[in-house]
Amino acid sequence: MINDIKTDAKTRMGKSIESLRHELKTLRTGRANAAILDNIQVPYYGTPTPLAQVANVSTPDARSLSVKPFEKTMVGPIEKALMASDLGITPTTMGMEIRLNFPPPTEERRKELAKKVAHYGEDGKIAIRNVRRDAIQKVKDLLKDKAITEDEQKRAEDDIQKLTDQFVKEVDDVVKEKEKELMAL
Repeated sequence: MINDIKTDAKTRMGKSIESLRHELKTLRTGRANAAILDNIQVPYYGTPTPLAQVANVSTPDARSLSVKPFEKTMVGPIEKALMASDLGITPTTMGMEIRLNFPPPTEERRKELAKKVAHYGEDGKIAIRNVRRDAIQKVKDLLKDKAITEDEQKRAEDDIQKLTDQFVKEVDDVVKEKEKELMAL
């Protein structure tokens, strides 16, 4: 029973780390990365649709992205969605191709992005702590139901805390790595 609770907590904490990594991929660092456009929604026949489902996104070089819509009628809506996004980049349209050129970020923009990275990291830590809270509550419920002893409860809570500390450290490492990448540009 306790091992199931610990395994579940470890799995959920791991998913929190993966979610954090995915969020950090969508930040614009200075190098062109197609994942930056993952959160962009385009109106497709009245339905908000992810950009990747209405266009082909490629990286022709390190500083630009090329967006080629599958339908000619989608050029305008894609361009509007890119302008409305918080990327801070003006798209250039050449017929059926929309290009996004990524200038190196200014020092001010890098600091702003570093704050955003720290915010995402804090959200990741909160998610991990919520998983810890749920796991400890399940252990307390087992004690209340007299399924385990107080010693087993204490040991399980210590193990869950060690697991939490390990994942919080991993969040710190991921955040530190991304901030280092941002400042190195």
